[in-house]
Amino acid sequence: MNIWIAVAVTAVGCYAVKLAGLLVPAGVLERPLVRRLAALLPVALLAALTAQQAFADGHALVLDARAAGLGAAGVALLLRAPFLLVVAAAVVVTAGVRAVAG
Repeated sequence: MNIWIAVAVTAVGCYAVKLAGLLVPAGVLERPLVRRLAALLPVALLAALTAQQAFADGHALVLDARAAGLGAAGVALLLRAPFLLVVAAAVVVTAGVRAVAG
């Protein structure tokens, strides 16, 4: 039964967050600081999720093939490669490191 309580609390919380966003006055959303933060927030969240997925394994930090793939993607980005090439470089390097290591 505890799982259903968690589901209900999460649903109510999601609804409350959406409702709070709708209740914010338009004047607040037009401020330069709010606009700048709104533009930068998705980038920060994506970076945090990428770091968590690349360097975490449960409760420990790890440095494995995922980190090598992330490094290859970073190099491809620095070289201004197209997005699909960035993803392909990350996949190939990650697979290569896993094949060599294991």
